[in-house]
Amino acid sequence: MDVVEKDPLFYRIVRPILTFLFKVLYRPTIIGKEHIPKSGRIVIAGNHTNNFDCVLLIASTKRCVHFLAKDELYKGFKKYIFKYMGIIPVNRRQKDGKSLKKAIDFLNKDMAIGIFPEGTFNRSENTILPFKIGAVKMAHDTNTKIAPFVIKGKYKLFKKSVKIVFFEPLEIKDSNLDVENQRLMDLVSEKLEDSEV
Repeated sequence: MDVVEKDPLFYRIVRPILTFLFKVLYRPTIIGKEHIPKSGRIVIAGNHTNNFDCVLLIASTKRCVHFLAKDELYKGFKKYIFKYMGIIPVNRRQKDGKSLKKAIDFLNKDMAIGIFPEGTFNRSENTILPFKIGAVKMAHDTNTKIAPFVIKGKYKLFKKSVKIVFFEPLEIKDSNLDVENQRLMDLVSEKLEDSEV
């Protein structure tokens, strides 16, 4: 008999409080959240604009989202907060196979993984930074779909100035992961440039 993996207790306690406060303070517009399945494995991937992006994703679904995040966050007291929120630390200074393996383990337990393939905030003039291949690889290796999203606007207190839009999940069909990574990146880039989104 399979053991059903439970969401971290700390996450279950914090998520509704964090979501309520975030929605009061930043009044985000959330579109297409029905594209995040209520159960089963899913990779949620899109552009990265701000530290609040993680909270925006958390506020968009009642599911526990396990984020891949830079290991610099795992310092001091914050280490325990992130650990009990189910966040997976990533060493960005080298190829980190350990974090990818952990994310794959979570997907094989039908969990949700949140990832920003740009790897950092986009402070350039470009619409988007080149995507790292991790999101596509973990999806390919676990036969998981990717729910792409775009975040538009700025986080301004008490103003409806930030929006997140989720799109129909993509299936990774091509064994050439560079091709699939480019497909994901092109979709997110096109949606960011689309004034109707």
